[in-house]
Amino acid sequence: MENYSKARTVEQPCVCPFPGLAADTPEIHVKDGSKIRNLLRYALSRMEAKTRAADEEVRPQPEEGGVEAPQEAPGRPLCRHVVFTASGKGVSKAITCAEIVKRRVKGLHQLTKLLYGTVEEVWEPLEPAAGLDSLTVSRNLPVIWILLSREPLDSNQPGYQAPGRYDALWTQAANREEGGGFSGQRPGHRRKRGGGGGGRGKGSGRQSDPAPAAGLTGGSQTR
Repeated sequence: MENYSKARTVEQPCVCPFPGLAADTPEIHVKDGSKIRNLLRYALSRMEAKTRAADEEVRPQPEEGGVEAPQEAPGRPLCRHVVFTASGKGVSKAITCAEIVKRRVKGLHQLTKLLYGTVEEVWEPLEPAAGLDSLTVSRNLPVIWILLSREPLDSNQPGYQAPGRYDALWTQAANREEGGGFSGQRPGHRRKRGGGGGGRGKGSGRQSDPAPAAGLTGGSQTR
């Protein structure tokens, strides 16, 4: 491929694997260069009432946040579902956005689907006069679809996650940061260094002199 240069990349659209969603369900496409704060601002404005007023004043543009969704009309009711989707390097960022939304909006059900999308790369020859033709290379990229729903979903579907409680998780993390150590250790407890009372460890106190060697006890020594 040293005689070719990449001209363009065309990503084939992938069909949403969640049938039966409402027409106004926001579908947020997360890209590698998307800003998480813009994605969260848009998603929470459709799921939380307290962020709707702030979102109407400052709305992220598609080129900034990578949000490819229609503009919502003022006064539209809150959505029952929100969908995050990403491919390639944006998969981890989509998972991060979904986890943050689940911690902000309690009681959300999650359904995750893993698919493969097709990306076509068009390569053009560096020297057209050399008689080389254009090349089209097709690659498969992993695509993730995450559905967050206020309404209960089918728990028998693969990829379903029920609403969870994070209070205990954050409490344990806070205790560790305050010096609590492991769960079996009292906060502020320190392990003693060095030997204990009765053992013959190094630095365990003054010890009696060892018995003289057998060859030095009694009698004279032969030189």
